[in-house]
Amino acid sequence: MKHMESRRCKEFSRVKWGRRTRRSDHGGGAGGGGRSARMKVKKLQRLIPGGKGLQPDRLFLRTADYILHLRLQVNVLQALSKIYQPSI
Repeated sequence: MKHMESRRCKEFSRVKWGRRTRRSDHGGGAGGGGRSARMKVKKLQRLIPGGKGLQPDRLFLRTADYILHLRLQVNVLQALSKIYQPSI
């Protein structure tokens, strides 16, 4: 179990957490924003479990469900941590 946790920590530490900056060269003209939106949808498809291949409307619904699922997990973990906190 401990080996698996250390492997996860190593994988987590490899993630690049650099601050992203906005680029001023969007393409500026007509249709330039569509390419940026498509790239963002593709990134979102990679982030959301089961998101690959979904149309944007379905992807946004799946994203909202996933956010609610994550919030529920956080609430459960917070409740468990309160239960198992050592009493002083």
